[in-house]
Amino acid sequence: MSAHRRDNPPKNWKLTTNILQQMKLLLSLLLLFPLTAFASLEELLGPELVDADGNKVELSSLDGKVIGLYFSAEWCGPCRAFTPDLVQAAKGSNDFEVVFVSSDRSAEDQAKYMKSYRMKWPAIPFDSEKRRELSGRFGIRGIPSLIIIDDQGNLITDQGRRELGNNPRQAIRDWKKAAAKGS
Repeated sequence: MSAHRRDNPPKNWKLTTNILQQMKLLLSLLLLFPLTAFASLEELLGPELVDADGNKVELSSLDGKVIGLYFSAEWCGPCRAFTPDLVQAAKGSNDFEVVFVSSDRSAEDQAKYMKSYRMKWPAIPFDSEKRRELSGRFGIRGIPSLIIIDDQGNLITDQGRRELGNNPRQAIRDWKKAAAKGS
């Protein structure tokens, strides 16, 4: 008979118990120190942002706003299809700002994409390591992706693209409410 009794636990019982204890500890630490909490927006995004012409954009321009981190690239067909919708949604809101996190192949491609799609929002500089760090931090596995954060860098949703596609105005209102609750 293969049934285990209490006095005869399976051989991997201690290993399983150890893994569960480690998972509990990790979960406790994540609750105490969330992965998406930052001391400042500068810590998350870096010391500066740029516009499509390469001019510096002050981080303070994001103060009090809901921020959409837009992971995209010109070479990506689904990105080119979604970008006009995002441009339109961002145009209609004073409290929502997009920050472009490019996956383009060069700084020139990034600038060309931003200009041709009329992206009036700031971007992480192409040569900044923050582009890769942000992709890892938010678990970006494909583009386009829209991560919504508050002006302190706290995650509101990682489903921004889907939510915006359903009802842009309502999505932005919901994000603003979520950001206000977190303040």
